[in-house]
Amino acid sequence: MHKHLTFIAALAFATAGIAFAAEAAAVKNIVIVHGALADGSSWRKATETLEKRGFNVTIVQEPLTSLDDDVAATKRVLDLQEGPTLLVGHSYGGMVITEAGNNPGVVGLVYVAAFQPDKGESLLSLASSKPAGSMDIKETKDGKYLYLDPGAFAADFAADLPKAESDFLAKSQVFAAKQAFAAKIGEPAWRTKPSWSIIATEDHAINPDLERDMAKRAGSEVTEIKASHAVFASQPEKVAEVIEKAASKTGR
Repeated sequence: MHKHLTFIAALAFATAGIAFAAEAAAVKNIVIVHGALADGSSWRKATETLEKRGFNVTIVQEPLTSLDDDVAATKRVLDLQEGPTLLVGHSYGGMVITEAGNNPGVVGLVYVAAFQPDKGESLLSLASSKPAGSMDIKETKDGKYLYLDPGAFAADFAADLPKAESDFLAKSQVFAAKQAFAAKIGEPAWRTKPSWSIIATEDHAINPDLERDMAKRAGSEVTEIKASHAVFASQPEKVAEVIEKAASKTGR
């Protein structure tokens, strides 16, 4: 009888261990929201790294026509996910995930050299609070969209990428609507969900000190990486490691 009870107890313990392991690895969905001036294709290396580690990665190709449009585009992708999802945003994408992260399927947020706004803040209000330098941003002739001068793209956005890659990013950049940068945030998802922040220490697009201040305010777990604003492309392995760690912690 004693041996029988011991066997049952051991089986129960083993089963509980398996259940805990399954729960810890439960977050397999990663949804990435790219920033302004570069589309989701520049996340390819980081995506491939995450997929090799067993994650299901989807990249939102938001239109950058307005913050509302970009949040809606992100929610459409979130609705396609089965199970809990970790939401990742780069640069302006941080504005988007702060709103879209209120989706009930989102269990955590990862900010990659990103804006991490509080309620009532806009990208413009944050960027002007700690200027990062002299990004050569220009307006389209109709005055509605913004883009980065291709000749300055490498130095301002992707100084640590090979020239061929930065040149391609400059030629394929996605223009952003001015109103998207002026739109104010509602209730930030980081107030109710865990967050992580990657600080690009050589960032010329967002002041690294601003990135640090926003992360501290949100109580985010911080990782600093010596890289340009395009840290996701120049240091894809390190960015993937942070995302994997975040997925593991939210799974527990």
